Amino acid sequence: MTLRALIIDPRDNVANLIGPGSKGAEVQCTVERQKETETVRLLDDIPSNHKFARTDIQAGEPIVKYGLSIGRASKAIRRGEYVHVHNIESNRGRGDLQAK
Repeated sequence: MTLRALIIDPRDNVANLIGPGSKGAEVQCTVERQKETETVRLLDDIPSNHKFARTDIQAGEPIVKYGLSIGRASKAIRRGEYVHVHNIESNRGRGDLQAK
């Protein structure tokens, strides 16, 4: 079975896995409205419909999904690694961050 993931915006540095994925599995990633695909090897087990890094992301860099920043990496995240609350800090609904 081929694992698949969807990337909504070409600027996204994360992809959404369609279904669950196991560490070591290769995922075919499709960018919305583009013919090209890319393949990413998962570095972690990932639950159904969760995010993984499409590229290496440095600590402090924005996490971009749907072409928008949804948070910042709280530590370095490698390509294929699970992206969730353990390695990102959300910037949504926070009153302590200044609008830029």
